[in-house]
Amino acid sequence: MEALQPALVRLKESMCPCVWPCNEPDPEELSAFTDLYGSLRFLLSFQVKDTRHCTSEWQAHLEAFLRTFTLANAGIQIHLKLKINQEASLREFSVKVKRRVALADQLLLTLDVTCSAPPPCCVKKGCWCVRGHPAIGGRLPLSIPPQTMEQGLFGDLSVQVVTLLTPCLLPYPNVATELTHIQVLVYNPSNIPVTGPSGFFQKLPAVLDCQELGLYRVYCSSFKDLVYSGGTVYTVEKDSWDDPEQESSLPTVQQSLLLFFFLQHSDPFTSQLTDLMATEMLIELHLEDILNNNRQALVAAVQTELRNTLKSQNHRKKQQEKLHAAAEVILGSSMSIVSSSSNMDFRNACLSRMKVCVCQVHDTHELAASLRESLWRVTSWKFVPKAKCFSTKMEVHPENDEPTTAEI
Repeated sequence: MEALQPALVRLKESMCPCVWPCNEPDPEELSAFTDLYGSLRFLLSFQVKDTRHCTSEWQAHLEAFLRTFTLANAGIQIHLKLKINQEASLREFSVKVKRRVALADQLLLTLDVTCSAPPPCCVKKGCWCVRGHPAIGGRLPLSIPPQTMEQGLFGDLSVQVVTLLTPCLLPYPNVATELTHIQVLVYNPSNIPVTGPSGFFQKLPAVLDCQELGLYRVYCSSFKDLVYSGGTVYTVEKDSWDDPEQESSLPTVQQSLLLFFFLQHSDPFTSQLTDLMATEMLIELHLEDILNNNRQALVAAVQTELRNTLKSQNHRKKQQEKLHAAAEVILGSSMSIVSSSSNMDFRNACLSRMKVCVCQVHDTHELAASLRESLWRVTSWKFVPKAKCFSTKMEVHPENDEPTTAEI
């Protein structure tokens, strides 16, 4: 614990400019906490001299940082208690569904793969995937700029890319999907989020080949979205020339993509904790220079990872076009048979079979619209059990409450 004191001091200073040590926690309060949540493994407490720094924006920054931290450290449960002007608030940052994956250098990560999107009402119970399926991309070596080396940063520096697309719709291959947001999160070698806006990632959408990715337009979200979400957020814009009638007839599920960048550093001459902390401070301080120095390689790597991740989505769109064309043929044939028949009993039997209430249909157009909606509801939400699990090449580790050496 003594070796961690410099790290705690730096963390306190980064969270608020004016802090002083806090008294030991109240024994009764600590006892009540341990009775409810179990033994406390780590405690960080401090007081702020000037409460004017404790604004709602500061609190939003702090909560966004902790949410981003738990995304890649899902095995750690965080309880945040704030007492401002005698008003106390308690927030718990925990993960419902987590998955351990191994990176290229066998470093274990525990990711939050919880899917918060609720299942549509037409989905049967137990037929909705409640987790995302992380995909590990390539590991890219990064060259350190000469001016950064002059500041004392040496060794081997690389970045590991991991993508996570949610919600999972693999059991429903006929459902149309729409990617709406891409969030970029950067973590230092200690798996701590790198905060602050990044000019490199804010300008990244301008150099991506959206046509190859099957996207119409990608642009960086507003500064307000960046503050309260953590990392860099891109908005994916739809093509305004799409057929609105066709879009309205297709049930579309919106998806979001997390793009993790895990920085990794190794230096045989750096072994002490204080040296490791100093090295990571240099990496964060000169991160923009490092990213710009490897711009071409990073852009190519991001393009490749996005293309691999969205490959199934683009294939789904092509299948949707075929399915839509076939559905229109079925719909047209059905309407032609029903409309051209002069047998009232046959027409009523057809309408009854199609589960269309005659009193709610006033003309042929409404009948066609009702049939189209029923047809898409049946075909789009067809459940395919064999596609329920996503087969990956990642090493999956069983859940265990005990922390691993890498997590410690």
